[in-house]
Amino acid sequence: MSKNLIAALTGFVLLWSFQAVQAENWTNWRGPELNGTAQGSGYPLEWDADKNVAWSVKIPGKAGSTPVVWEDKIITTGSSNEMNAVFCFNRSGEQLWAKELGTSKPGKHKKASGSNPSPVTDGKHVFVYYKSGDFAALDLNGNIVWEQNLQEKYGEDTLWWDLGTSPVLTNEHVVVTCMQSLPSPSYLAAFDKQSGAEIWRVERETGAPEEAAQSYSTPVVTTYQGEEQIIVLGADFVTCHRAADGQELWRVGTLNPEQERFFRSIASPVISGDIVIAPYARGQSLTAIRMGGSGDVTKSHVLWTNTSLSSDVPTPAVQDGKVYVLTDKGTLGCLNAESGEELWTETVPKNRNVFSASPVMIDNKIYLTREDGVTFVVNITDHKLEYTNSLGDDQSVVATPVLVDGEILLRTFDALYCIQGEKKSVSQK
Repeated sequence: MSKNLIAALTGFVLLWSFQAVQAENWTNWRGPELNGTAQGSGYPLEWDADKNVAWSVKIPGKAGSTPVVWEDKIITTGSSNEMNAVFCFNRSGEQLWAKELGTSKPGKHKKASGSNPSPVTDGKHVFVYYKSGDFAALDLNGNIVWEQNLQEKYGEDTLWWDLGTSPVLTNEHVVVTCMQSLPSPSYLAAFDKQSGAEIWRVERETGAPEEAAQSYSTPVVTTYQGEEQIIVLGADFVTCHRAADGQELWRVGTLNPEQERFFRSIASPVISGDIVIAPYARGQSLTAIRMGGSGDVTKSHVLWTNTSLSSDVPTPAVQDGKVYVLTDKGTLGCLNAESGEELWTETVPKNRNVFSASPVMIDNKIYLTREDGVTFVVNITDHKLEYTNSLGDDQSVVATPVLVDGEILLRTFDALYCIQGEKKSVSQK
């Protein structure tokens, strides 16, 4: 066998092994592909408080963050003893460690907390961020690698409500965005993963009026024509930044042509191929933007805008050139990403609760979790509701479900549930 062939086979085995390990991980709140899709198969379709719940564990402190998973560790945030906290559990629900850092700052809104931002991990560190401005890196054994307070460093939080933006990872850095009202600045900042040192920081002032200048959305990191880039939605604009130095490459605006004063944004952008999907205007618009160009590309790169189907809080999912939009009131719609054509809509049963968690897709199904913890499973082939699942009364859920290794992790305000299929649950007992 030739050396070249041996090298090629070795590379294939290593790549396969890496992808196999990656399939078991959920490194950020939107999943391994950053688009609301899960990997693998065999996920549970139905459950209740007494069926297919493998375990549950109470977590101190109200929190709306989505957990991350790296191999055998589940990591989530909350508060303890009036301090921000990080909690780590194994895949059986046993707590491995907990760490407190920085004084917690309670939420203002009834469905928010001081721990809305979700953690993110690269498999070596987990990065956490809180409403108090505390920002830190821990190793996977719970040791604090570095910590700092971004509000002490860059200015007090002027958001009217509760910080929700999560950190994101590029190849080299961990990045935080802040979009708020003056006099405190709006910015993107990148930090060294190992030391926490600032690598770059760029201002992002757009002139958006009053509350419209404020955003709770999370950027998305992508690669376009071989260059790593960061897409940011908020303050009436979509901007694209070079990941290496933060330089703005292009922008689209305004998403608020009438200068409405209260168009704060919560839902985040998602990418389908080279198309950015941007929900905005409190759920009144959905805009598709072709990536590329330079400067203001509003006239040349906006493909379509839909003013009848969008979301205020849940971030859309994308798969195979289709965009799946969940409105806050429970209408699920599927659109063609290229043309914007509405392919179908389906409305799940309504009650007084709305949707904050974002949809997650797997096995031709899409999981939709309402704020009362009820999860609907819709078949995207025939777009019909197939299952309605509840963990019982008195649940509050704004975190997005985590689907990993055939299990569903559902974070309520005060607990973490692991849901498994019947065969898997029986085999583990």
